Amino acid sequence: MATQQPATRPANPRFSSGPCAKPPTFELSKLADAPLGRSHRAAIGKAKLKDAIEGTREILGIPADYRIGIVPASDTGAVEMALWSLLGERKVEMLAWESFGAGWVSDVVKQLKIDAEVKTADYGQIVDLASVDCNNDVVFTWNGTTAGVRVPNADWIADDREGLTICDATSAAFAMDLPWDKLDVTTFSWQKVLGGEAAHGVIVLSPRAVARLESYTPAWPLPKIFRMTKGGKLIEGIFTGATINTPSMLAVEDYLFALDWARSVGGLKGMIARADANAQAVFDFCDANDWISNLAEDDATRSNTSVCLKFTDARIQDGAAFAKAVAKRLEAENIALDIGAYRDAPAGLRIWCGGTVETADIEAMLPWLAWAFEAEIKAQA
Repeated sequence: MATQQPATRPANPRFSSGPCAKPPTFELSKLADAPLGRSHRAAIGKAKLKDAIEGTREILGIPADYRIGIVPASDTGAVEMALWSLLGERKVEMLAWESFGAGWVSDVVKQLKIDAEVKTADYGQIVDLASVDCNNDVVFTWNGTTAGVRVPNADWIADDREGLTICDATSAAFAMDLPWDKLDVTTFSWQKVLGGEAAHGVIVLSPRAVARLESYTPAWPLPKIFRMTKGGKLIEGIFTGATINTPSMLAVEDYLFALDWARSVGGLKGMIARADANAQAVFDFCDANDWISNLAEDDATRSNTSVCLKFTDARIQDGAAFAKAVAKRLEAENIALDIGAYRDAPAGLRIWCGGTVETADIEAMLPWLAWAFEAEIKAQA
């Protein structure tokens, strides 16, 4: 292990898991076309929102008969819209293996008071997907942002299912190939893989989800901000640019810029390749060092965006304090910002490897991680 500080520094030390690094070519001047001070319901505002919706469809390969809506309150708002509007028609299975999935369990069981079947796994593991009955409504995260564990594939989701699949894909969209034919409701926030500005969410509905919305009325009252139907019919305006509440046109412009950048690096395939390369650099580092490892226990479930790591050295006396101290050293040197593990997760680090991060920055940061580890081991001694 190196005792001297490495010579090379990352050009961009931003490895936060949300809001995430902006695209490498970002400059504020590139948002100059934002219609600031204009109504989002004016022609220019609606046109920008429609461009954002159709750009999302184009790059993610979302089928033409799926609805895409821009909604308030980030991914959380999008998930809550789905849970409150769609659940209760049939039995529900809740799948959770990290904090956000556990949060959806709490909302469904404690707030909506649905007697759901809850299947959980510890951090680093995933539930037994083969045991899931997709004739029930199923709620799950595609990529566990706080555990670094993702769904390996969608083979467990039946094509002839009777229930709906409701998928929180916020740290997966634009970095993983989502199987739209298997997903009835998909949500994400553009502040994740595309490095957009926070506070806006996206909800994607399959025709099956629309049919449920138009045929089923929940037993509980729905806040206005969650309502997607009126008089038993879908409010189509939500999915053409007439958003539920006022969006930030500056944030929309930023998203349009990020979509253009994604096109420039090869669209979805290019974005997946960039995330894969970033994550592989971290995986290789773990393979080469016996004091650190991936939190995900099965290689098939390792995330390529929110890569969660744990220290394994027997000399470490207090895992949480040690991990915080390593992260603090890296931040003090402006090498890696915001890479501490999520507050509810096991002690360790979380390195964002989504496509807006440059592989060269990951590769420059990792020797510094080795330096910080050794420095903290010595300090502890």
